[in-house]
Amino acid sequence: MTARPANAHQARLLRLLRDGGPNSRAQLGDQVDLSRSKLAVEVDRLLETGLVVADGLAASRGGRRSHNIRLAPALRFLGVDIGATSIDVAVTNAELEVLGHINQPMDVREGPVAVFEQVLVMAAKLKATGLAEGFDGAGIGVPGPVRFPEGVPVAPPIMPGWDGFPVREALSQDLGCPVMVDNDVNLMAMGEQHAGVARSVGDFLCVKIGTGIGCGIVVGGEVYRGTTGSAGDIGHIQAEPDGRPCACGNKGCLEAYFSGAALARDAEEAAREGRSAELATRLGEAGRLSAVDVAAAAAAGDATALDLIRAGGNRTGQVIAGLVSFFNPGLVVIGGGVTGLGHTLLAAIRTQVYRQSLPLATGNLPIVLGELGPTAGVIGGARLISDHLFSPA
Repeated sequence: MTARPANAHQARLLRLLRDGGPNSRAQLGDQVDLSRSKLAVEVDRLLETGLVVADGLAASRGGRRSHNIRLAPALRFLGVDIGATSIDVAVTNAELEVLGHINQPMDVREGPVAVFEQVLVMAAKLKATGLAEGFDGAGIGVPGPVRFPEGVPVAPPIMPGWDGFPVREALSQDLGCPVMVDNDVNLMAMGEQHAGVARSVGDFLCVKIGTGIGCGIVVGGEVYRGTTGSAGDIGHIQAEPDGRPCACGNKGCLEAYFSGAALARDAEEAAREGRSAELATRLGEAGRLSAVDVAAAAAAGDATALDLIRAGGNRTGQVIAGLVSFFNPGLVVIGGGVTGLGHTLLAAIRTQVYRQSLPLATGNLPIVLGELGPTAGVIGGARLISDHLFSPA
């Protein structure tokens, strides 16, 4: 993809076609503030770039039928969601429909060189299936703070060796296409906004509970990143004064009490102390526990596992209640690996938020699980790079 929209009108038309699919000139005209003649000029210019193509005749609205317009069907975007313990890579078309998706376990602590070698292998596998000859752009999510304009991680607590690594520059060279980089929870929010539970909401919070905890903040339909890109780092809001040490170097952070790693640690402690026969059995079989084991034990009715989930949900709910009082969102989405804990977790979070925030903020506030699971981040990555490419150069 070498062409870019020449102005804001063309960029708006491209995004409308991305989000709404093929459309007629007349229907596009209903959605943009352009005269019919000006609209015709801009559409014709886009057709000349090859970014859009004619796509058959539209339904008649009286008079001569116009052609449908759609984004070029050959456009391909790569979405990459790097988590603490796994990597998801997907290829999408221009409308951000997932055409192929691969997941591989990978420890982010192995460092950027090893992780990106794996990403390139996964991208090559997708290309080898015939889904893409090449990629027109790639959007990458990493599990830590990112200085967004440069695409560089900054002092990420769970990513040793990544501080200052030029992710965007390195991957752009390797993939041969433009690359954008963001925090993984921002991509999850963008994915849920494009194709998930937040499709019709302009202001919402997307909380990701996995190995760490973060929050994507969407204001007026746009991700809010803050001055330096660290907005939404709620895992390091203090949940207990002078509490447990956290990986960030502080004490009492929410992430130290309820994240995938914290939950596994507490579950193993409960198993060794004899407080849960179910968890002890699983620990004996596997040698370690994870949030998946806690979820399975809770589903089997294990009281200790249920207590661990409720305690974590209560602490998380207390932090989210503060965010709701401050931000007054229209929706709160809960996602990430720990959402396998399901409705026990959701109920505990809801109880705290509805109890602690003002009725004016919570009277019509849905708090729901995300719809897209592991595809949210890769769709968000494709959305991120398409937002960049569908902007005036």
